[in-house]
Amino acid sequence: MPAVGRSLLYLIVAGIAWGTAGAAASLIFRVSDMGPLALSFWRCVGGLVLLLGALALRSRTRSRSLSRSRRPAVVVAEPRRRRLIRIFGTGIGLTLFQSAYFAAVEATGLAVGTVVTLGAGPVLIALGARITMGERLGRGGAAAVAGALAGLGVLVLGGESGEVRPLGVALAVLSAAGYAAITLLTRWLGRDGGGSDALSTTTWAFAIGAVGLLPMAAVEAPGGLLPQTGQPWEVLGLLVYVAAVPTALAYALYFAGAAVVKAATVSVIMLLEPVSAAVIAVAVLGEELAAATVVGTFLLLVAVTGLAWAEARSAAAVRRRAVTA
Repeated sequence: MPAVGRSLLYLIVAGIAWGTAGAAASLIFRVSDMGPLALSFWRCVGGLVLLLGALALRSRTRSRSLSRSRRPAVVVAEPRRRRLIRIFGTGIGLTLFQSAYFAAVEATGLAVGTVVTLGAGPVLIALGARITMGERLGRGGAAAVAGALAGLGVLVLGGESGEVRPLGVALAVLSAAGYAAITLLTRWLGRDGGGSDALSTTTWAFAIGAVGLLPMAAVEAPGGLLPQTGQPWEVLGLLVYVAAVPTALAYALYFAGAAVVKAATVSVIMLLEPVSAAVIAVAVLGEELAAATVVGTFLLLVAVTGLAWAEARSAAAVRRRAVTA
């Protein structure tokens, strides 16, 4: 399979896998008293263990390749201060992103929590890039942001029978802010063309998240780190699944695919996450979607697609100016 085709497949699998994380969280909340902070802690710990294994395997593979080629390895080290900013910024942002997301799923359900988080994220990124780095939105980007805000308004104000809870929506927006912070930090650090090892950065981020969440998860009511449940094996299996599939596997596939596919295309493909989460919420978890929820979800997804389209047009215009110059 060509590199681009394989990368698109990686992104599709990653998007669908991420969409199942909230479903697993919902099932854990139903059969135990585990809280969102404890769940996020165990996800960090499990993801950390698996990613450390992936790093060790990659290091061994590289060593064998270098011994066969007999060529000296050229390694460009990232400046220490810059690396620390990237690692700690990513760790804090990732911890906020997933902890607030699980709390949103617990508060307002899988479908709404996921759609708001993934819909608000690109909007906050666009606004943050405009404020912090002076990136222009353009008419298409401004229209997409307005559409996303309209979608959020419909979700919050039009929900029926308490299906959409303002606290859950607020937590989802907070989660989106963590996601946006990671993206903006990466973009800001990459403005001078400097790169980083995404897999290594993510591994360190999970380590920081586990350390930071430990004291809060330990005192989280009612269950703390070790929740009470009548179905311990089901909870354990779900925790292993969350750590393995939508964490270690999905992140590895995402980074591999995003390195090849255009950013605008990545944004559109990642819409598979809220779509798959909504399907699971209705088909498996029995959640009911009111008309306002469907309309608000549609507006958010259209807005994200519009942002990706505006980004693609802007990147194409920059390339044309560069060729002309």
